[in-house]
Amino acid sequence: MFDFPDDQIAQVSLEHNFWTWSAQGGVDPIPVTRAEGVYFWDAHGKRYLDFNSMMMCVNLGHGDPRVIEAIVAQARALPFAHGSMATRPLAELGRLLAHLTPGDMDHFLYTLGGAEANENAIKLARAVTGRHKILTRYRSYHGATAGAMALTGDPRRHSWEPNLMGGVVHFLDPYRYRSTFHRTNPDIPEAEFTRDYLNHLEEIITYEGPGTIAAVMVESVTGTNGILIPPDGYMQGVRALCDKYGILMIADEVMAGFGRTGKWFAVDHWGVVPDLMTMAKGLTSSYLPLGAVGMRPFIAEHFRERVFQSGLTYSGHTLTLAAAVANIKAMMEDDVVGQAAARGVFLRQQLMDLGEKHPSIGDVRSIGLFAGVELVKNRETREPLSPFNQTTEPMKRLRKFCLERGLNIFMHWNVVLIVPPLIITEELLAEGLAVLDEALAIADAEVTE
Repeated sequence: MFDFPDDQIAQVSLEHNFWTWSAQGGVDPIPVTRAEGVYFWDAHGKRYLDFNSMMMCVNLGHGDPRVIEAIVAQARALPFAHGSMATRPLAELGRLLAHLTPGDMDHFLYTLGGAEANENAIKLARAVTGRHKILTRYRSYHGATAGAMALTGDPRRHSWEPNLMGGVVHFLDPYRYRSTFHRTNPDIPEAEFTRDYLNHLEEIITYEGPGTIAAVMVESVTGTNGILIPPDGYMQGVRALCDKYGILMIADEVMAGFGRTGKWFAVDHWGVVPDLMTMAKGLTSSYLPLGAVGMRPFIAEHFRERVFQSGLTYSGHTLTLAAAVANIKAMMEDDVVGQAAARGVFLRQQLMDLGEKHPSIGDVRSIGLFAGVELVKNRETREPLSPFNQTTEPMKRLRKFCLERGLNIFMHWNVVLIVPPLIITEELLAEGLAVLDEALAIADAEVTE
């Protein structure tokens, strides 16, 4: 009774499992059976080009034998050790991360994912500063646990309020295409645009009282909520404001880290060293679940004589750490980060060309292999193809068209996200974009004059 063929995977899964981010009656999962490189296959043998790295996380590509063999070898030698013990993968990963992370960051706390990493970053910030408020942006996503959901600015937190962590204050993102401050002067020079949003943040800091604020947390590049890339000077300005008021800066690199933007970490583009930095996803390319909080020496030093009253059963799990070590070494060996930077130049040009061709494309944003195409009904008014916090039928049809033609792609409201494995070639990028080119006819049909 427990055996069944692959073509029943979806049916049996639906009978017994509860699905996240979904109304249970509307779930229609792809029954995935295997994956390799930039592709995965369903139970019917259909192949998909993975333009979303599953969930913006399989940076190294699917099925790399170096990572798989490292997991197997570690499982044979020592599959688990208590978090208070020292192990070889623990030592190796710490040394690797200290080498790769920006500035003097050299201590790391391990979790099982990005949400837990963000939760622990907040605990550290509050403990070190003795303050309780955390400032985050409205178009942010930091995870689905109670604390991380409170940090999240987007509407996913609304369903769980008011039973979330207190002390979070949100501020506006420097979202150039839909700037709150510049609707009547959209062509404002970038330096002025940046200064206005830094002035906005400083005003919020003043109103809330600098002495009550433990940290400002930002996604280095906003991910799911539209691939919002900070303008020149913005991240440096946030760092300067934090220094001015004695506030810690936390960079959420869960999605943007490990080569996604063409550098090991997105903050490297702006030469900024945060006090705390959270990681997950690309840390192991999601071969196994792992998150981490990187911290500068003064953070770790605060707890030299003080107990950090927190922990996780699976913190420092040997298998997940071994996966991370092998993943990072493979990325270094193949110069995957350099490849992502080079492919990113090609991707941006291709997307700009699509923007010239399709009247439904209002804006294109990209950095490395981290891209968003914002779809609109009207370029003059910038009316979105899907309103805020909604997904309209044209967007659903667009995604269905792509899936039918073997292209796995992610959409959030009116933005198409393009987040392929970093090992993808220019030829395969062009192949996937050719499908998107066809699909955009659906969006073009919705354009009004």
